[in-house]
Amino acid sequence: MNERLRVLVVDDHPLFRFGVCTLLANEPLVDVVGEAASGAHAISAASALRPDVVVMDLHLPDISGAEATRHIVAERPDVGVLMLTMADESESVFSAMRAGARGYLLKDAEPDEIIRAVHAVARREAIFGPDIATRVLGFFNHAQPSTDTVFPELTVREREVLSLIAGGHSNTAIASTLCLSPKTVRNHISNVFSKLHVADRAEAIVRAREAGLGR
Repeated sequence: MNERLRVLVVDDHPLFRFGVCTLLANEPLVDVVGEAASGAHAISAASALRPDVVVMDLHLPDISGAEATRHIVAERPDVGVLMLTMADESESVFSAMRAGARGYLLKDAEPDEIIRAVHAVARREAIFGPDIATRVLGFFNHAQPSTDTVFPELTVREREVLSLIAGGHSNTAIASTLCLSPKTVRNHISNVFSKLHVADRAEAIVRAREAGLGR
């Protein structure tokens, strides 16, 4: 006999959360063990209820779904997080993946697609909605410059920050993309400027793009 999946649903819109809970509650072998309307509540609920799967919105009223995911997965690496959100921009997708989410669907997904995704992330599979999958594949199929030998004086994280700066991202966007605090981003940028002996962001962007970053 198959074990029943324990699912926690996180969304700050009561009607949508109710709809997802109702959909999953009617699914054989699935138990909706809890709901949460904020990132902080999601973290505490995941710790207390120990779900197999967390269905997570990205935009929550306190901390982001990506940040909540990072906390949940850090405590319980076995939990499968499925992002179910309206946010379809690349930054949001990759921020969620970096935080540890295994799946990413948009809220206009069909009910059976959501159900399949819940079971997939429970099996430790990665799953994306069609539009998101196309975007992810496009990103990895696009020729990317090797950063292994670019600016060897920088750490891997500092090169990531520099690449995002060169791509025109703000500090806030960099923090969201890399799941870092704004203060940590500022510290990384300061280190980059110091190590590259550049005076400001504009000079750093020129150096980075000449090396093939941020394109």
